[in-house]
This record gives sequence, C-alpha cells and structure tokens, in this order.
Amino acid sequence: MRRDVSEGPESGAMLVYGKANRTSDPRVLLGEIARLLAEAAREVPDIRRHGLLVTAFIEAGALLQGLADAEFEARGCDAPSRVQDAAATLLRHLAEAVDGSWQSGFRTELPDVTGIFATLHALPLPAQVTLRWAEGFAYYALYPEAYAMAARRSRLAPDTHVLGLRSIGAPLAAMVAAGLGSDRLTTARPCGHPFHRTLRLSNATKARLRDAGEGIAVVDEGPGLSGSSFGGTLDVLRDLGVPEARVALFPSHDAPPGPQASEAHRARWDLFPRHVMPFETLLLRPERPEHALANWFADLVGPAEGPLVDISGGGWRRHLYPDATSWPPVNAWQERRKFLLTARGWTWRLKFAGLGTPAVRKAELGGALSGAGFVPQVAGLRHGFLLERWHAEATPLESDCAGNIRWLEAIGRYLGFRARTLPASPGTGAPLAELLAMARHNTAEALGSDDRDALAIWTDDAVAALAVSARPVLIDGRMQPWKWLALPDGRLLKGDALDHHAGHDLIGCQDIGWDIVGAVQEFGFSMDDQDHLVRMVEGASGQAIDPRLLAFLTPCYLAFQVGVLTLALGAATDPTEGQRIRQRLARQTARLRRNLSDHAT
Repeated sequence: MRRDVSEGPESGAMLVYGKANRTSDPRVLLGEIARLLAEAAREVPDIRRHGLLVTAFIEAGALLQGLADAEFEARGCDAPSRVQDAAATLLRHLAEAVDGSWQSGFRTELPDVTGIFATLHALPLPAQVTLRWAEGFAYYALYPEAYAMAARRSRLAPDTHVLGLRSIGAPLAAMVAAGLGSDRLTTARPCGHPFHRTLRLSNATKARLRDAGEGIAVVDEGPGLSGSSFGGTLDVLRDLGVPEARVALFPSHDAPPGPQASEAHRARWDLFPRHVMPFETLLLRPERPEHALANWFADLVGPAEGPLVDISGGGWRRHLYPDATSWPPVNAWQERRKFLLTARGWTWRLKFAGLGTPAVRKAELGGALSGAGFVPQVAGLRHGFLLERWHAEATPLESDCAGNIRWLEAIGRYLGFRARTLPASPGTGAPLAELLAMARHNTAEALGSDDRDALAIWTDDAVAALAVSARPVLIDGRMQPWKWLALPDGRLLKGDALDHHAGHDLIGCQDIGWDIVGAVQEFGFSMDDQDHLVRMVEGASGQAIDPRLLAFLTPCYLAFQVGVLTLALGAATDPTEGQRIRQRLARQTARLRRNLSDHAT
C-alpha cells in the first residue's frame, strides 16, 4: 500500500493528510470478490450477509476504478473499452444485488456472476492496477444503499445515463443505476488542480453523453471545499451541448460547495435537481425495522431499550465530563459517527469503523486488544459499525498525571503489547523522510523559516540511518490523556485505539516510538519518565528503542499536531470550540519552538 501526502479536504497550508492507495492484480481482486460472495452464500439472510455482499460490491467498484484509471493513464483520456464495460457489468449486477438485499430486508437470493467472471478473466487485463481509497466508505459513513434509494425517489427515467466520477463515484453511480433500473453507466476521472477539476473525454465518450436522450445523472460524494469535480463536470456537459434541464445531481449531502468554489459554480449549483438520502433517514428513521442501526446488534446484546443517543462531533464529552469547562477540543466534522445503545441494562458504543474489509481488520484488532485487557470489550461488527462496551463510570485522565508511576507503567504495558504483537506491512506509513518534510513545512508555516532550519541537523544520511532501526507497527496514534479511561476498580483502558494507524492522515503505521513521544508530549512527562516508559516498552516488546529515533520523532510529532490543530481551528464554527482548539494549539506550538531551540546547533 502506498500513502500519498496531500493537504487534504481543506487544502490549507499545513501538511496533515495523506491518501492510502493499494496495488493489486485484477485477477487476484476477482478471486477476492468471488470469495466474499461464497462466504455470503454460507450466511443466513441477515445484516451480516448483506455486509459481505456490500464488501464484494465495494471491491468490484475498486476493480472498475483501477482498470479505468489504468486505461486513462495509457490513453490520456477516458474512453470506452471492452474491459471497462465488463467490469461495469459486474459492478451493476452486484449493485442490483445490494439494492435487492436492502429492499427485501436481506432476504433475496445472491447473484450468479460466474459468467461475468469468465468474461473478465478472458480479457487482456493489466498485471497491476492502483486502487484508490474510497474515503466516504472508510471514514464518513457514506452508505451505497442511500444512493439507490435516492435514485428510486427521484423518479428519473430508467434509461437515464449515469455518470460516476471516480474514485468512489464509480460504485455510487452503479447504485444509482440500480435504483433507476438503468444499464447506462459511464465513469470519468476528474483531473487537474483540486479547485479546478475538469474531465478529459474521448470523442466516443463525448458522443455517449451528448446522445443521452433521457438525461444524465452525475454521481459523486461531496461537494467539498470547492465542489470542482461536480462543477467541472457540469462545465463539460454544457460545452457538449447537454441542456441543463436534462442533468440531475446525486451528491452525498445537500449543502452547497464550500468557500473555494468558483462564483460561477456556486451560482449554478441550485439550478440542478439534487437527490440525496440522508444517513439519518437511511439508518436512524428507516421504513423497515431491519434497516434500523439500533436493531443490528440484537443477536449479540439483546433488543435496544430506547432510541440511539448520538455522541458524534464531540457529543461524547457530555457523558464523561461533569461540565463543559473541562471538555477537550475536538475537530467535530472529522469525527466518526458514534452512538450509545442501551440493551439489557448495559450501555454500548456504536462507532463507524468503515465499510468493507478494513473494518473487519479493525474488529479483529479490537478483539485482540480487548482480550488482553487494554481496551473496552469489543462485541461485534455489523455493516460498518463496531460495537464496544461503554464505561459511563470511567473518568478520563488529565494532563497533570505526569509522574504518576501507575499510569506510566500501564501505558508502557499497552505500547509494549502493540510493539510486540502488531507489526505493520511495508508501505503502510509515511517514510521518515516524508515525516521530516512535513515537519519542516509545518514548522515554517507556524514559526517561520528560521525555526524550520533548526531541523537541518536531520540530514538525509541521518534519517536513512534511523530508518534502519525503525520497526513500523499498528500504532495507536492518539495518546492524549482524554483518550484514556480510569475505571473505579483501578484499571486503565485505552479508548479510540483501533483506527488511527489507518486514518486519513499521512502518518499511518510507524515505529512504536511515535506513540512513546506522543505520550510524553501529551502528558508532559519528564525525561526520566520517558526513560522509564522506554524501559517498560522494551521489556514488554523485547525490542530495543533507538533514542536517536525518539529525538527525531519528537519535532515531527509536534509539527504534525500543530498542523492538525491549525486546520481544526480553521474548520471550527463554534466560538467556544475554537477557543479550546486555539489554547491547545498555543501549547503545542510552544512545545515545538522549545524543542527546536533545545536541539539547535
């Protein structure tokens, strides 16, 4: 897997975000899709089987995206091909199966796609394709079923031509086609500057769209900061002579494009009908009881004893802190969907862990960590949501725990377990050289070029030598005190421990030293405390920790936190939340400046 550094949704000055892409042999990917369908066939017709079917569908969407992008790179434009048509046929069949499963309460028969598999295997497929991360499925609780339902409610004609904007727009477009009953599906790759996207289409693809008699449905997630994928596509359709009255939009929400949208795109946005099925309607207030998120875990914990309590966007703080004056800051828009469920007198937390295979890996990780006593009990996974025990009696730690040997040793045992048992695959985290580039960039933005120059002690040769001693693992990535829960019986549990090594940022998997540095900086531990923590981790993991690596990771960690907080401050809409973020940003900026001053040559 490759992680590409990017400036992320805000495209601000700070380097924080990264995108994880993976490469695959298309035939291996076809085999994985077949395996998932076979596994689904062995399940009883319930939400678990439906989740497996959706996972197969998402993989088929990635297959079409990878094949289409490979041909796009070879030709310089999007053009029809037998390979893409065959992959689109597979995707449409699976989209119809997902839609049928959802509409029937998971009771329909699974599709027979053996003929389509045979067709694809007979075609000249490339040896490798690059599969781009579908962020909506991974992070933002974007359910493909919502697009089919929105399409059905739109009452657009069955022969509407559906245009999906890759990456995630390819499978979402297939769901729209399924909802409409359309067999006309084209995908295209928006390209160019993130704020000024356009399409590069062959004459044959232009003809397909120009001749779409019943109209065109444009499908993607977003719009985001600029909405330029939608806007640029609408520009192309206008230039092709497609009347605006024949175009409909299927975004993931009904809000307008963000502040970086051009005036022309913002003005035109409301001219087009938009068809959206909100998450709340799909899963919280559905027409069928089988669709209700609150009912998905009844076989594990019993029937829900009331409606779910939404604790997303920092809402969890109301349940763990006596008053708002002690709340830690959050970047509300970036938090995963979270809910509290009460069943048989127990309270559980439902957290969106992602759709597809990555969520299964998180559930397995949660089982390993909870089995070892480090995190709350993980009871199960159902179609993207992970069920964990909620400890309302717990007290989050405070940053004044520095010097508390009890908590220090508990943290050491936890990090030692991760270092010993959770090795990472190659390429799943940013190389040390990229961490240094991020640190230099963010430091210059926050403090100025003179402070950035203090990082010059880390030469290319020095960083290359450190990389030899680094042993990447599935790090925790969030060592802030409020992520730790002290129970009345004396136990210390780590919350929010499953996601961040595979998050949306550029860090990914790193040496356990990243978490050691995180603990030291977040708790304000002394150097003696750091030495004790290192000995604890070394003893638990059986691996030596290079002190030079810790010295290198410290400014990298602080510069990353400064970047995260700067972007969070820019996104904050609540003044009180903004003040919390501003105070924490000031502390982390001061720590970064002090660290650079202490180690300047």
